Amino acid sequence: MSTEQTSAPADGYSYTLTRTLDAPAARVWQAWTTPDQYAQWAHAAPGSVELDVRPGGAWKSTMRTPDGAEFPLTGSYVEVDEPRHLVLGMDIPGRPDPTLMTVNLAEEGPRNTVLTLTQTCDTAEERDMAEQGSGMLLDGLETFLKDGRRAE
Repeated sequence: MSTEQTSAPADGYSYTLTRTLDAPAARVWQAWTTPDQYAQWAHAAPGSVELDVRPGGAWKSTMRTPDGAEFPLTGSYVEVDEPRHLVLGMDIPGRPDPTLMTVNLAEEGPRNTVLTLTQTCDTAEERDMAEQGSGMLLDGLETFLKDGRRAE
């Protein structure tokens, strides 16, 4: 598995994270869209994950940081094209419109999937925090797919 990270402030405060995962796209999709699997790799508090994976469907999760702090997250799915493309709207307190995160999956051969995650934020500080959180998520996903080949 490999990692590439780039920040692109030219189009706002954006970042893109790219990972090559040792799993077919359908397996990565399943890990991202099945509540019990998502909870195992996404640093979620037990019992906090709900995913209604369809356009307009709601999602929620409470992320737990390594120091034990918890952050409730909510939003909805904007675009769903199984098993290749997700656009998630993330609710931000005090903002009328959600922040969008895009996840694209592209298979490279029978076992490798390139995951590209992009997000544009309003400020450099928000981008840096979101990028750090997304990096932690993808680290967990890589570990889950590599070490946690759970029964499907």
